[in-house]
Amino acid sequence: MSFEREWRELRAEAAERTAVRINSTPADGGTDAGGGKDLVVSRDDLGAIGSDAYDLLGRLTKEGDIARPATFDAATALTNGNFVSGSAVLKVHDFWGTHLRTLLDSCAQISNHLDYSKAQHDKNEARIEGELTRISLLTDYMS
Repeated sequence: MSFEREWRELRAEAAERTAVRINSTPADGGTDAGGGKDLVVSRDDLGAIGSDAYDLLGRLTKEGDIARPATFDAATALTNGNFVSGSAVLKVHDFWGTHLRTLLDSCAQISNHLDYSKAQHDKNEARIEGELTRISLLTDYMS
């Protein structure tokens, strides 16, 4: 499968998962203006997204820079051969390096943030559970 086709399919799948609904609620139990939860994220969802970001980070780290040395060598050879395109190929080389680092940083930040969110959610859950346990003990004592 070509990169362009894979990228197009991944973008289409992401668009389907994150489609915005305006002036409507999902048929499977959204909320109305009266209140209730309108944003629900499960730990499994966070884990899956974080895992995807981590996997992408690993693949980009390993495979994203494969062509850079060859591109630099081609730019040098073209420039030394007095071809005008040598400087353009060198610009492509430099732009790719810059954008690859930006993408790697973004993937790492997404993965780290989701790991943090998951851990924070677990801490909040434990704290709330502890508070409810104390309240139920007081309720039992007062009865």
